Amino acid sequence: MLVKDCMTRHPTLISIDTPLMEAQRIMVENKIRHLPVAGSGKRLLGLVTRQRLAFKPDFLASLNVWEITRYLSSMTVKDVMLKANQVQTTEPDQTVERAAKVMTDKKIGCLPVLEEDIVVGILTEVDLLRSYQVMLGLPFPGVRVTIRMPDRLGELAKITRVLGDNQLGVVSIGAYPAPRKEGFYDAVLKIPRVSQQEIRQILNQIEGQEIIEMRVDE
Repeated sequence: MLVKDCMTRHPTLISIDTPLMEAQRIMVENKIRHLPVAGSGKRLLGLVTRQRLAFKPDFLASLNVWEITRYLSSMTVKDVMLKANQVQTTEPDQTVERAAKVMTDKKIGCLPVLEEDIVVGILTEVDLLRSYQVMLGLPFPGVRVTIRMPDRLGELAKITRVLGDNQLGVVSIGAYPAPRKEGFYDAVLKIPRVSQQEIRQILNQIEGQEIIEMRVDE
């Protein structure tokens, strides 16, 4: 899956002169945490996040309520935004796992999606979580089964072969190194139109592999 397949298209954009209190209102009303700041032609100029809208308590404590109101009403997003050269971005054709790595490495919650500096979308943590649900078959009913196999050539082919022999397919498949079991991989498959008993009988035919976990996922 690529970024363009799961990003939020046409995200809410604000201008560099948007009052700070207006940006905060937009975030609250739309239940979002990130606002790209764009100029002419939707070119990225910066990014405002909820963190950038937070002020140090000791600073606010030094002001009275009128001073706080006057101070905030005079500020625009230009005063608090991350500038474009400070913003981590991605492209529509980037893979979701590479985009996710940037977000985890940098400990950030979003990536504006650009085509030649033009904002065409935004990828957030929520978008990534939705994409992983789809890739693991959550929207589709079926039996979710985890199979442990040796890390050697041909093991995954054994599974697909025995499923094909029994006129079964998969709606999703993923694999990862088995936890605390060096030399093995765990494959997670979502298999539709079959019962747990049937799939257990079918997969138990595969020598050297073991069913670790199974459940009906509807």
